Amino acid sequence: MPLPTKILLEVVTPVGLLLREEVEEVIAPGEDGYFGVRPGHTPFLSTLGLGEITYRVGGEWRHLTCFWGFCEVLPDRVNVLAEIGERAEDIDVARAEADRSQALERMKAIRDEEGYRDAQLAYIKAVTRVSVAQRRRG
Repeated sequence: MPLPTKILLEVVTPVGLLLREEVEEVIAPGEDGYFGVRPGHTPFLSTLGLGEITYRVGGEWRHLTCFWGFCEVLPDRVNVLAEIGERAEDIDVARAEADRSQALERMKAIRDEEGYRDAQLAYIKAVTRVSVAQRRRG
C-alpha cells in the first residue's frame, strides 16, 4: 500500500471546528517540545502545550495558536483537540500586545513563587498570539 501524500489536519476547540484542511506537513507544540508530522507518520498520541500549530499547504506555511489539549497522529490525518486555538486573522493584535505588557509587568512585580506561573502562562499566550498574527502579515 503506497504512503499517503497529504494529511488531513483537523483542529477542534470547545467553540467548534477551527480547521479541516489537507496539508503536506504539520508542526505542533507537544507538552515536552514541538513535533513534526508528514504523510505516513507512525501513529501516536500526545498532550499539547502552549504554542503554535504550523502547517504547510502548497509550499505556504500557515499558523494557528494552540493552548493545551491533545493530538492524535495517524498516517493520513492529524486530529487536534485544543482547549484554545485561533486563526491568525481572528487575533486582536492590540489586545494581545497589551496582554503581553500586562503579564510582563505582573512577572516583574511578583516577589515569590505564588502567582508567577499564572503570569508566565499569560505572557506565553500573549507572545504566541502576537507572533501568529504577525506571521500572517509577513
